[in-house]
Amino acid sequence: MTDPITPNPEESQAAKLDKLRTALEEFSRRQEEGAPSTLFDREAEEKKAEVRRRALLLLDQRARSRSELRERLLALELDPEVIDEVLGDLTRANLIDDEAFAQEWVRQRAQRRGKSSRVLDRELRDKGVDAGIRARALEQIDADDERATARAVAVKKARSETRIPADRTDYDKALRRVVGALARRGFPAGISMDLAREALDERIEDLKLR
Repeated sequence: MTDPITPNPEESQAAKLDKLRTALEEFSRRQEEGAPSTLFDREAEEKKAEVRRRALLLLDQRARSRSELRERLLALELDPEVIDEVLGDLTRANLIDDEAFAQEWVRQRAQRRGKSSRVLDRELRDKGVDAGIRARALEQIDADDERATARAVAVKKARSETRIPADRTDYDKALRRVVGALARRGFPAGISMDLAREALDERIEDLKLR
């Protein structure tokens, strides 16, 4: 069976989806005209059409790991064997690529969401990405990157404090709020306390100058 798409790892996800849809439209046109199709086996395509349609709708929303996409399709009570065939097609077309998915997941969520490497590893594991791929994706984050991300989270949270603490009890409450923001993103307790105190003290000094 001829693959309708020549895989190109440098293409965007949207471009790959558009290319696959074009191939499917060509197949449909040939079927309507009664012409033989070299793109797909007719019987196999009829079985896979609905699964492919659902898979593409899910991939339109965002990139997904193979395991995550499979679980979503199974939840729709679609045929597991057909799902696996379609996932194989999409993998060969580079529309499913756990390596690229993990790299992008780590890059985006570390920068935009302020997530720690520990939390990112757990998120990828929950999406069925294997340990080797997770480890390679997390190599993007070194100790300095992790500290910089944690500090950005601490500073952002500290800026939400709008008044100078009245006493030590008040200060400790504010400090716990900043530490809590770091803890929820999976940063270790030691670095969280140091950075939270540093960010809060800077915020208090800023408030004093106003």
